[in-house]
Parts: sequence; structure tokens; C-alpha cells
Amino acid sequence: MQLIGMLDSPYVRRVAVSLQLLGIPFEHRSISVFRQKPEFEAINPLVKAPTLVTDDGTVLMDSSLILDHLPLITGAPLARSLMPADPVAARQCLRVLGLALAACEKTVQIVYEMQLRPPEHRHGPWLDRVSEQAQRAFALLEAEMTARPLAMGPAHIQQDGITAAVAWSFANLVLPGRFDALAHPALSAHTAEAEGLAAFRACPQT
Repeated sequence: MQLIGMLDSPYVRRVAVSLQLLGIPFEHRSISVFRQKPEFEAINPLVKAPTLVTDDGTVLMDSSLILDHLPLITGAPLARSLMPADPVAARQCLRVLGLALAACEKTVQIVYEMQLRPPEHRHGPWLDRVSEQAQRAFALLEAEMTARPLAMGPAHIQQDGITAAVAWSFANLVLPGRFDALAHPALSAHTAEAEGLAAFRACPQT
């Protein structure tokens, strides 16, 4: 099984970290959707990261679809689940996970607007809108994690904790200084602890 895409993508990285935590063997191929477009296109004509190529050659994409269907993809039960079994806990996990994914999405949109679009074509109202959405997503994540710290440790961290940490690390990598760490102490502390886990260290974003 091959995971295609750069680990500076939060979507590629959340899949890679999850596979590491679950003990699922895979080969990571660090191919850029921008700098190596023809090479990526030969694997997936849509040039979408992450792309997962299964052992039988099936090409899959979208981080959430890949993670939600790992037992079908691998053809075997997982060593453990990264989602809670209890319905109430699962809903809370989905709440945090949705916020983290929204933060990723809006951060990516900011980066694309500022780094890929020529300055004379940037749309100020759109940039203001997605910037506000990103700030709100991280503020809501901070509130959730202050009220209920997320599970930590290689045997306990779940998909909400993985994705929240990946989202915060990504935002601070691509937009340094835009999001105030002092205003997000719970999220910052959680991310620092997560980044110390072996699964995260095995999938560095830089």
C-alpha cells in the first residue's frame, strides 16, 4: 500500500500518522501536487493528495474516506479504533474533528490566496472571510479542549486528537505568527505532546 503526497499537507499527514498508530504498513511517496504534477498525474489524474494506492492497485483519495474505511481497504480488522465506541463520546469526537478539519480547510484557502494568486488578483473580502473562519475554528477548538482535554498517548489518542494536532502544527508552519499560541494554550499543549509521539515523529511535516 502506498500513500502519495507531501507531509506538509495536513490531510496527507493525518492519514500517515493514523496508519502509524494502527500499525498498518505502507510506503510513503513524497510527491508534490505542484512541483511534480506529471508524476502525481500518472498515479492519480485528479492530482489530489492524499492518494492511497492499495495492494491490488486501486487508487483512492480523500483523507476522511480513506480513514473511515480502513478495514475495507486493508481487508482485515484494525488493531484498535481511532473513534470512540460510545455514542455520546463519538459525537463529541466528531464535533472536535469537524472543527479541526474546518481549520485545515480555511488555513489552506488562506495559503492559496496569499501564495498562489498574484497580489493584483487577490480578493480582500474573501481573504478576510476565510481568515475569520480559521480564527473561529481554532478558538472553538481551544474552547472544546479546555472543557474536555483529548485523550493522549499512542494507545489512547483518537482521530479528533490526531487531526487537531496536525491542524495546529500545519497552521503554524505555513502561517507563522497569524494564530496566537498564547490564546490557544490547551491546543498548543496538546499539539506539543502529540508531536512527541513516535507516530508523529515518524511523519514529520518538514
